[in-house]
Amino acid sequence: MIHYQLRCPEAHEFDGWFKDAAGFEAQVAAGLVNCPVCGALEVTRALMAPAIPRKGRVSAMPEAPAEPPAHPHAGGVIPDTVRAALSKLREEVEKNCDYVGGDFAEEARRIHSGEAEARGIYGESTEAEAEALAEDGINFARIPWLPRSDS
Repeated sequence: MIHYQLRCPEAHEFDGWFKDAAGFEAQVAAGLVNCPVCGALEVTRALMAPAIPRKGRVSAMPEAPAEPPAHPHAGGVIPDTVRAALSKLREEVEKNCDYVGGDFAEEARRIHSGEAEARGIYGESTEAEAEALAEDGINFARIPWLPRSDS
């Protein structure tokens, strides 16, 4: 994973994590990265200071907090910019991936083992199925799935 400090034309700065530089470029080109403040899609990498460990330190990466900080919108109204980004994400997933419904965990295992064609899939799984996939080293991501605005 790579961490970038990002900037929009309005000089709003925010950060993002990407698989690699090519992943960042591909997401920007597909219009999947936008400013969380103003929604601008013209996002560039901002200048960042390198994380250089002090002598004797093994890692320059801080420890992850035990629990994520409370989000100001948790349980409340989702900001329009976030709703727009999640709607765009849903649109891209539906356009580019196969829906497998409740068979998500089973199909993810088949793809991981080479029994099924490698491709993007989406669907539903139980908490126990998701934990088992993670324990077995099968990569997947959970995304908030907002209802379509046209429904």
